[in-house]
Amino acid sequence: MERLFAQHACREKIELSPMWLLKTEDAGGLEKPEKALVPSVWESHPRLRNYRGRAAYTQTFTGGGNLLFRFGGVSFRAKVFLNDVLLGEHMDAFTGFSVLAKGIEEGTHTVRVAVDNRFGPDAALHVPNDYYSYGGINRPVTVERVPDIFLTALYAVPECKDGTWQVHVTVTGRNVSGEDGTCTVRLFLGDAHWEEDVRFPAGEEHSVRFTLSCPEVQVWSPETPVLYTIRACLAKDGEVTDDLIERFGFREVRILGNRILLNGQPLFLRGFNRHEELGAFGVSVPVEGMMRDLQLMRELGANCVRTCHYPNDPRFLDLCDELGMLVWEESHARGMNEEKMRNPAFMPQLRTSTREMVVQHINHPSIFIWGCLNECADDTVYGEACYREILDLLRSLDPSRPVTAALLRRPGSRIFDAPDVVSINTYPQWYHNASVREDIDDKLVEIRKKGGMGKPIIISEIGGGAIYGFHDPLGEAKWSEERQATILRTQLEAILSHEALSGVFLWQFADVRVDESWAMSRPRTMNNKGIVDEYRRPKAAYSVVRELFHSL
Repeated sequence: MERLFAQHACREKIELSPMWLLKTEDAGGLEKPEKALVPSVWESHPRLRNYRGRAAYTQTFTGGGNLLFRFGGVSFRAKVFLNDVLLGEHMDAFTGFSVLAKGIEEGTHTVRVAVDNRFGPDAALHVPNDYYSYGGINRPVTVERVPDIFLTALYAVPECKDGTWQVHVTVTGRNVSGEDGTCTVRLFLGDAHWEEDVRFPAGEEHSVRFTLSCPEVQVWSPETPVLYTIRACLAKDGEVTDDLIERFGFREVRILGNRILLNGQPLFLRGFNRHEELGAFGVSVPVEGMMRDLQLMRELGANCVRTCHYPNDPRFLDLCDELGMLVWEESHARGMNEEKMRNPAFMPQLRTSTREMVVQHINHPSIFIWGCLNECADDTVYGEACYREILDLLRSLDPSRPVTAALLRRPGSRIFDAPDVVSINTYPQWYHNASVREDIDDKLVEIRKKGGMGKPIIISEIGGGAIYGFHDPLGEAKWSEERQATILRTQLEAILSHEALSGVFLWQFADVRVDESWAMSRPRTMNNKGIVDEYRRPKAAYSVVRELFHSL
């Protein structure tokens, strides 16, 4: 299951067995090939817990024609072969991609995916970090039979203009034949129906855009998460040859002064940073685990979640759409100093990650803001240029949402004027002992002096660590559950009563694994700042957060 709803009514899907053959290629791997479930990470295998290297997944199937292989995510280098012929490759664990095999004869075929999670200069976004870079096919895989002209994208961007809702629709098709072709593009939204004959040039993608007026709709909000289904079809000689179905919601996000407005009403954000990781499943989180996380966050009184520090599985976003959970989604890049940002591969890969995130997830109404470049070198001239370019790229890809970047609390930032919303990461009472209120007020003074005057301001990270089950009767020892609970109470009481802030994202929802190079400052080789551990067992801070979030 790659989404929570069917995306096609007429396109043929070729079923693949979830059991693939996994073969490792480097020291520390498997002695011989073994069966492995897809999706999963290979670290879930007991003998591959720390494997960093190359591996190949193979699967056989029966079919033919134009075969579209769609991958939700592969961590983190991928090369896809069909019958030992390279179809395409992709870099980055957290965005989807597809490859096409054209005109394949009917019969039994073998697909092989070469996966590599070794660090190296060609992988500028995947570096030893405060989260672990897993290996494997971590999200669902599908194979579809498509005609020579087929649909590749359907975007629906709502807008409220002069009190009336309308939706701007883009339908994109690809012609893989050697000749120009014409199809009738049909669109269905509720009772509305639109169609037009469209010419698709040979060997190219082509888009058609139009606007539909929608005078009577229900708005999407956290309280009423109403979703609408839109379907695009291609028809030839009156017969439907392909289709694509998407969901979206009618809602509007605007910035007015220092407030974020959803459907005209000011938001105060109470949320969590959440890594896409769950115990032994790693980043290949089953949808049941995603739902459990959202249920826990809602029970805690949260209304939003930040997908730190990369795009999330579309199924998680589908769940947020369904449940009314607001989402800050950001492209992949975390904690890069200027040296790492100057890697020749860094900006090209960041541009690709950013573009893929927006075009793949733009229809989700739960996403209210786009983010980028968490805690990178915003205090250098080169870093400033990178930030400004990616923030502008986000705006160009989707003008309907505001943009932000979570900045580390340090002097010298050069970009407080650049984002629509200023977001600050700070850890008073954990990394330093300053008063929480004084720490925040000092930062607000700097933000206002350096271009952030009048903008909404979010505390995008704040918190403290605790090891599940470690207790201190005096409540003073760092890493004890009691000390974490005390710190979070102090932090939240200051933030929730601060009139200048628009919200807070606690760091973090659940403990996650980190790279071994971080082990000396991360007990258990984990980032232990979750209010639940990696298995979702609550720490003492859980009840504190629940109390204070619900107090609003």
